[in-house]
Amino acid sequence: MKSVATEQTARAAEGNTVTAAAGKEKAAKIQPDWWRKTFAGGVLGLALAYGLVGIFAWAGPGGINAGDKVQFNMWMVALIWLTVFSLTYLFRTGNRALLFLGGAAAAAHLLLVLVRGVMS
Repeated sequence: MKSVATEQTARAAEGNTVTAAAGKEKAAKIQPDWWRKTFAGGVLGLALAYGLVGIFAWAGPGGINAGDKVQFNMWMVALIWLTVFSLTYLFRTGNRALLFLGGAAAAAHLLLVLVRGVMS
């Protein structure tokens, strides 16, 4: 009787090990690359926010010379930047955050240059 109970306990322990390993595997998807993610959110997120707000400033209602748009744009930079900064930590790795936000910031600034060329 003892051998059956011991065998069942061993099987249960193996099952728990597999379940625990699977749980650790799922938890390891988002890696804590704090320095890279913080740099990506702080620097590249700000560059992305400036690019997006610049596009809105030039192509939005009233164009670049709209009177009240300056204050609105100033507040939008902070809102976009902090939103991107907080979502940066959801990337799986710091390298992905750097690549994605760097590419998005470069694309936003390229589009800003194109919009400025067309609008001026």
